Amino acid sequence: MGLWFPELDETKYIGEGAEQKVYEFSDPGFILKVNDSVFYENWEDYFHSLLLHNFFFPHLSYELLGFQKTDKLYAVVKQPFVKSTEGTNLENVRDFLSSNGFINKKNNDYYNPELGIIIEDLHDENVLTEDGALQFIDTVFFLMPSFFNRD
Repeated sequence: MGLWFPELDETKYIGEGAEQKVYEFSDPGFILKVNDSVFYENWEDYFHSLLLHNFFFPHLSYELLGFQKTDKLYAVVKQPFVKSTEGTNLENVRDFLSSNGFINKKNNDYYNPELGIIIEDLHDENVLTEDGALQFIDTVFFLMPSFFNRD
């Protein structure tokens, strides 16, 4: 694999959110996401977010395939496809995160003071429900200063 990902087939475009465009992948068990890192101060923060997502949700892990440069730089990642089978109850998301040490700071944003991490943007289009199980498909993680100040 090289550093640069080939041009995407626009006929495979599915949709987009604030930070990324989503495309069909040749293997229907996966999708491609093209992310401009708009939620992050720098690319290092984006890569930390990918690593944290993969640690907490390994069954939905991102695989970095390369980069594209058009008007700006984009990361191209592959992720397992999740089919939502029912609407997501955000109280279930809150209960799940709370039981794992996360505190709701506002709306759909949480932090874990013990771990020194923040996870944001967990609305019902980023956390799907598949056969009764929550699937965190589009997470935004940040490291708090306390993450780096451990004894």
